[in-house]
Amino acid sequence: MSTQRHFDLIVIGSGPGGYVGAIRAAQLGFKVACIDRDKLGGVCLNWGCIPSKALLHGAEVYDEAVNHGKEWGINITGVEVDWQAFISRSRKITEQLNGGVEYLFKKNGVEHIQGHAHIVSGTNGVTPCEVQVKEATGDYYSGDGGTVLETVTADRVLIATGAKPRDLPFAPCDGNTIINSAHAMTLESRPESLVIIGSGAIGMEFAYVYNVFGTKVTVIEMLDRILPVEDEEVSKLAQRAFKKQGITFHTNTGVKNIDLSGDGGTVTYSPIGEDSKEETITGEKILIAIGVAPRCDGLFSDSLGIELDRGFIKTDAKEVETPTYKTNVPGIYAIGDIIGPPLLAHVASEEAVTCVERMAGHHTFGVDYNSIPGCTYTNPQIASIGMTEAKVKEAGIDYIKGVYSLKSHGKAIATGATEGFVKLLASKPYGEILGAHIIGNSASELIAEIGLAIRLEATVEDIISTMHAHPTMAEAIHEAALGTEDRMIHN
Repeated sequence: MSTQRHFDLIVIGSGPGGYVGAIRAAQLGFKVACIDRDKLGGVCLNWGCIPSKALLHGAEVYDEAVNHGKEWGINITGVEVDWQAFISRSRKITEQLNGGVEYLFKKNGVEHIQGHAHIVSGTNGVTPCEVQVKEATGDYYSGDGGTVLETVTADRVLIATGAKPRDLPFAPCDGNTIINSAHAMTLESRPESLVIIGSGAIGMEFAYVYNVFGTKVTVIEMLDRILPVEDEEVSKLAQRAFKKQGITFHTNTGVKNIDLSGDGGTVTYSPIGEDSKEETITGEKILIAIGVAPRCDGLFSDSLGIELDRGFIKTDAKEVETPTYKTNVPGIYAIGDIIGPPLLAHVASEEAVTCVERMAGHHTFGVDYNSIPGCTYTNPQIASIGMTEAKVKEAGIDYIKGVYSLKSHGKAIATGATEGFVKLLASKPYGEILGAHIIGNSASELIAEIGLAIRLEATVEDIISTMHAHPTMAEAIHEAALGTEDRMIHN
């Protein structure tokens, strides 16, 4: 065992929360180590946000050329898809990003330690926090760790281990027929049929990719609409759009069993509350996309006594106005998916920066949990921020709204992307923006304007008086703002 080393801060996990927090802490003068059991970048860079977007872009290129080329007078025939090359490109991108994080660590003086971190103790004011670095065992997402390689200490420990795909309790993933999102982005061949259980962002993104390339995709959702966290009008239009593309949906439907006795898997399902109406569907692959669970296998000793809430690490994030992300154990902090919703990479990054800056005694605005953008990168894209209309009504807020359809939007017509709308919600009488919901081309980029507007406490009148370039998709934001005052020009 090597000589014990001491740091000002040990960050556990190198995803968009961990690596950002480690770098920011180093910039503030901390001596920092970052421990990760696998490749730098965490789930987001290796198995989530980035490689999935590479697959989605490839699917969009194919869809535009092969399925819609004739609309532009471009007749493309005899197209062959090299599935291995398609998958390989996304994996090469992760390698590039792994190297990018490693470079940033070296540039900022962050010590990278590879292994499984096991927190033995927090600080008692005299002795520092103690962390064992063990040999990583198990799979990418879980494992208790093996032989202790070294023990390191720190004044503080920041946990940023993220989350892992959640299994169905009666049908755990086997990586062969029943798969999770990581398996779905590395399949050696395209399945002829795919049943997806869960219609959140992950489920729908894979539904779009595989459907575009010809897989027969069926989505089963236990709630009454797909993308249930989105505004209801968005969910309805999205389902119509994806159904038109060839995806089959069963909403308000519960899965009872998955049988693997034959080729592929047979899913037994029935409408919620109507068990007598059981039906079955067979898929070559069954993708479980029902959400994520906290990733803390073997992370800390039972004697540490760290407080959990439904498996997530509890901090002061939801208890005080200016949280420091402290846990109940002195010296131990946590940020990102491991502390619970909202489970988004950009939230983890912002929480990490806030946490380490407050450790250093800096004033920081912190995270505004009321204006967090969320995006689904299908085609059409979906993006939202702030309150849905249902939440506005539930809160009893007197409001105005503007809904602008892209069917009459110049740039949308020019590019053949007229499916969608922009919806703005604002309070009366001053027009303060409460939320925005966009479905359509470039939605994930357009939502940034509303994020800035909410942060600056702008009103719809501020957006109306801001000139938007023509022709752009951003003009749709301007039109929706005009709509809140019944001044819309192009609808």
